[in-house]
Amino acid sequence: MKTSNINRRNFLKTSGSAGALLALGFSIPAQSEDVVLHKIPQTTLGLEFSPYILIDDTGKITLLNPRPDMGQGTYQSLPALIAEELEVSLDQIHISQTNGQGKYGSQLSGGSSSVRTRWMPLRKAGAAVKEMLVQAAANKWQVPVSECYAQEAKVYHKPSGKSFTYAELVGDASQLPVPKDPKLKDPKDFKLLGKNIPKPDVPLKVTGQAQFGIDVDVPGMLYASIERCPAIHGNVASFDTTATMKVPGVKKVLKAERAMPHTTVETVAVLATNYWAAVQGRKKLKVKWAPVNEATLSTEKFSAQMHELAQKDGSDFEGNTGNFAKAYSEAAKKVQATYETPFAAHAAMEPVNATAWFKGDSVEIWAPVQGPDGTIGEVAQYLGLKPEQVKVNVTFLGGAFGRKAYLDFVKEAVFLSKQVNAPVKLIWTREDDMSQGPYRPAMLSVLEGGIDEKGNVTAFHHKIIAESIQKQVFKADLKGKADGWAEEGIGSKDSPLQIPNIRRSYHNASTDLPILWWRSVYASTNVFGHESFVDELAHAAGKDPLDLRLELLKDSPRFVKVLETAAEKSGYREKLPAGKARGLAIARSFSTICAHVFTVAKTADGVKIEKVVSVIDCGMTVNPDNIKAQTESNIIYGLTAAIKSPITFANGAVEQTNFHNYPVLRINETPVMEVHIIDNQEAPGGVGEPGLPPVAPALANALFNLTGKRQRKYPLELV
Repeated sequence: MKTSNINRRNFLKTSGSAGALLALGFSIPAQSEDVVLHKIPQTTLGLEFSPYILIDDTGKITLLNPRPDMGQGTYQSLPALIAEELEVSLDQIHISQTNGQGKYGSQLSGGSSSVRTRWMPLRKAGAAVKEMLVQAAANKWQVPVSECYAQEAKVYHKPSGKSFTYAELVGDASQLPVPKDPKLKDPKDFKLLGKNIPKPDVPLKVTGQAQFGIDVDVPGMLYASIERCPAIHGNVASFDTTATMKVPGVKKVLKAERAMPHTTVETVAVLATNYWAAVQGRKKLKVKWAPVNEATLSTEKFSAQMHELAQKDGSDFEGNTGNFAKAYSEAAKKVQATYETPFAAHAAMEPVNATAWFKGDSVEIWAPVQGPDGTIGEVAQYLGLKPEQVKVNVTFLGGAFGRKAYLDFVKEAVFLSKQVNAPVKLIWTREDDMSQGPYRPAMLSVLEGGIDEKGNVTAFHHKIIAESIQKQVFKADLKGKADGWAEEGIGSKDSPLQIPNIRRSYHNASTDLPILWWRSVYASTNVFGHESFVDELAHAAGKDPLDLRLELLKDSPRFVKVLETAAEKSGYREKLPAGKARGLAIARSFSTICAHVFTVAKTADGVKIEKVVSVIDCGMTVNPDNIKAQTESNIIYGLTAAIKSPITFANGAVEQTNFHNYPVLRINETPVMEVHIIDNQEAPGGVGEPGLPPVAPALANALFNLTGKRQRKYPLELV
């Protein structure tokens, strides 16, 4: 499979500008979820609509992939949606990454949204093209359409056995109207969807052919490494470049800037003919930093700030029911608990990097970004250019988890290129990445529950205290209202608990520390408190935690099925030998439900996490193998956050700098993982993130059952 960026001129050149072309795009009108397909005249390719599928007269099929691949599988899942309906194999789809232009719509990889948002549009596009090709063949043969069918990139006439290739039909098909409501395949006839089809980008990655951002090489470029103040918002007082300029290869040292969404700080950049020289020169810099207000910031002080705010009443989220205060005051038994989660780094394997070439009236960028459209918008605003003066070439991303949607590093590269009038490749070190953020925000969950004389949960309140991503990054004015983004995983839609009096509320804990989405975003923190507290309520009510969940979720059959399957597959009801225990948790996020059952055991060296049994209901499946891989990845990522070092601050600076003091889960620490997928025909949910939120509470609940100690703060202790 070949991959490339594409523009109109290159596409026409490579696909044969003199030949026929069938190009189809789609739009989704405002106030509607219907998909409207459009045929795109060859003469206006790329100008009017969103071209997503193109077939030329050689039979070459091109999909313009709107979602950058950071390991989540869009190079398999999105072409599979078209290939299935078009009756071609996956290796017949040529993929070109979209370049951020507005006509392609949202191009942000995030929120486990790639398949969820493209499931129907891409299938409809494939089905419409197939119908046009079949109609074209029927017209050429002068036979009824009902006597023709498509298979393996050909259209066959059933009675005669004659056939045309798609390439032979493109010209005639392109003259036909686009079917408004093409017939989609019955799922029972799927050949690709729901099957374990290999990801076509994997061979490229394991053989080194795939181009990541860090592989980009532009002739004449300089390499940059940037020195930043340990206290993130520090500015430059002075700097001495004498020793740096003696390093062979160093060409220039200059004061630079890091433009974050909520502030801009000063830095010092070293530019050289190679990266080694840039880093060595940076080490010899002598920089004096101006005093900063956050110099006394510490993890303990920020935690104290959140706990102080927790004493105040919060703003309600939508969807509350009953009268919590009254029911809680009248409850026979009251339960209270506070859960805390720390700041966390994204720690993607490929550190952030970007190459930029400012050319006076335009700028070209090569970078592993999660959203090329957002990159164009931010860079254009930053430089005072029009969007059409910014060109983005998106590479593969070596992991991102939210970090590469924060475009400070791109603007740094653009800034430097403009200053030196040459292409510049900027690479952050691992230490830069971990010590400068942005981070998952630290959060506090305050929970209260009321239980009546019969053991029924009658009142439930979950109050969240945290800085708002929506406020800090996107400058939303909450005006005292709850941040609707912040209830992920626990809101009334995600957590349909059947409790008569339930309240969810929020209090903003403002900070200048840079924050952003982190894998599974707020669900990664909210669900820890939520699902741990459900366990606490079960024990207080004298019920098994599984039974209480089945009771509280009895009106949500998909939750019930996931829970019952998890119980069956894990042997939850079976008695364990002494020294072992199980714990479970369940959560819905990004339209997918996932439950984990952890088994832990006491050993001479502490507690061992022996096994994780996972059950995931993500609706109709595209690639079960990818769902399993994503869920296993979520378990490892979630366990790393739960039991390894958090990001902490002392004297205004981050204390962790690399994997030696911000470790990730090692292979020998990884438990046996068993993933079961619920088979159903529901609309697809996400899979890149929903496996993470229930990890920490399931482990915490298992640890409580093993040790009798309730742990309400990361890192969870395995003792």
